[in-house]
Order: sequence, then structure tokens, then C-alpha cells
Amino acid sequence: MNELQGAGVAIVTPFNADGSVDYETLGRLIDYQIQGGIDYIVSLGTTGETATLSNEERKQVWAFTSKHVNKRIPLVAGIGGNNTMEIAELTRNFDVLDYIAILSVSPYYNKPTQEGIYQHYKVISEASPLPIILYNVPGRTGSNMTSATTLRLANDFNNIIAIKEASGSFAQFSEILRDKPKEFMLISGDDPATLPMIALGAVGVISVVGNAYPNKVSALTHLCLEGNYEQARIIHSDLLRITDLCFIEGNPAGVKYILKQKGFGVDTVRLPLVPVGKQTQEGIEQEMKKLA
Repeated sequence: MNELQGAGVAIVTPFNADGSVDYETLGRLIDYQIQGGIDYIVSLGTTGETATLSNEERKQVWAFTSKHVNKRIPLVAGIGGNNTMEIAELTRNFDVLDYIAILSVSPYYNKPTQEGIYQHYKVISEASPLPIILYNVPGRTGSNMTSATTLRLANDFNNIIAIKEASGSFAQFSEILRDKPKEFMLISGDDPATLPMIALGAVGVISVVGNAYPNKVSALTHLCLEGNYEQARIIHSDLLRITDLCFIEGNPAGVKYILKQKGFGVDTVRLPLVPVGKQTQEGIEQEMKKLA
């Protein structure tokens, strides 16, 4: 799965002012990612507000994305949640189209034990027609998938091929890299951690800020993979403040405001998310001027 090395973007789902999916803007955003050098797109990850889309809307977004990309770059589908049997059924019946893998977030809210997390992914692995990327993001799910659980899954299931790690624990990253199967991949799930994680041995990032700055995220990632950390550190530092602003009032409200300022539709998000407030807007606008 060399296609997962490099810079991926968890693309937002643009909405019209009335809350319906804005496919015209989605198409423009996809082109913007490809022109910016992004290596692959994740459709309907958590940044895509998948939890607030209906099953029919998800199918339509996946189909539109596949058709619009038209094999120009690889695609990953986000299919995750806290109802194991429902996720397994969605995964089993997924129309793979041109998708190469499924990104599945660790179960949220339920706060399962490590054995529960393992059994959850076991069921999904057995149902999936595509390789699986685990996704550990304790800040959203309320529970951490330990390195021991990640390694157990990586060793027990051949179709579990990678993990998107956003735990913030470099001890955990290091344990995974030390003990993983040779072909299993560690992917940064946190933009500011991309540089140090690749230095440890990660293969790239699935980015949020890349929605707005695909050229910078792509350049940063590839400089790191080439070992050119001196140049990579410059971009890393440039992106730190705008990345903070993307998350200060919830993802993807921040990055959607940036995209609105760049001419990509409106910054509508679906409840319970709301657009960022005036103070954050002003901070974003100031930082955008520095990055222009």
C-alpha cells in the first residue's frame, strides 16, 4: 500500500447555506487538493462531518468523489462509529468504486475496554472488502487504543494495514514502530506531529489543515520523507498557528472558515457544530495574511 505514503487529506464536506451538500464546491476542493500535490484523499473521515450525514448522503458523497477524482489519486473511505454491527454491515456492503482502503475510527462514547476495541475491529476486519486503517483519536473518542492493542490487531489480521495515530503519545508511537509487522504503517493524525512522527518512522499524515493549504502540507510531508528536515521545519513552523486556529472552536468549523475566505463556498457546519466566532475569524484572517 505505497499509495498511503505521503500527504493525505481528510476532506471537508461543504454544505450550502441551507445545510445540503454543496457538490459544486466539493468538486472544486477535490481539484484544489490534487493541484496542491496531495497524495490521497480521505472521503468522510470525522473532518467530513460523517456523523451528521444520512446513509444515503454518505453513499452520494462517496460516489461523487470517486467520479470526480476519476482515478487521478487514490481514495480512502471513512466508515467508523460506536455500533459495531452497523459499521460491519456498512463496510460489508460498501461499493468500493475506486477506493483503496477504509479508515475506521475507534469506537467513541461507549468507552470500551481494550478487549472491546480489539473485538470491534475483529468484526470489521472480517466484514471488510478493503484493507483497513485504524484510527486512534482519544480526544474525540474518550478512550485510547493502546500500542498493545494496535500491535495485536496488526499481527492478527492481514487486512489491517495501518493506523492513523492522534493520541499525542510519542511513547505509544515508538512502541508501535518498534514492534509492528514490517509492512504495517504508522500515519500521523495530528498536523503538528507530522514532522517528528516521520522522523521516528511514520509514512506520512492524514491532514486537516491540508484542506486549506495542500501545497504546504504536501511539501512538508515530502521534505520529511526525503530527510530534508531543515526546510521542513520552516513550513512546520509556518503552519502551527493556523492549525491551532482550525481546532480552537471545533473541527472542521475553523478550516471551513479558511476555505470560505479562499472562495470555497460558505462555512456552514451541521449542528451540533456551529461556525467559529468573531475572535477566531479575526485570528484566522490575520494568520492567512502571513501565509499568503
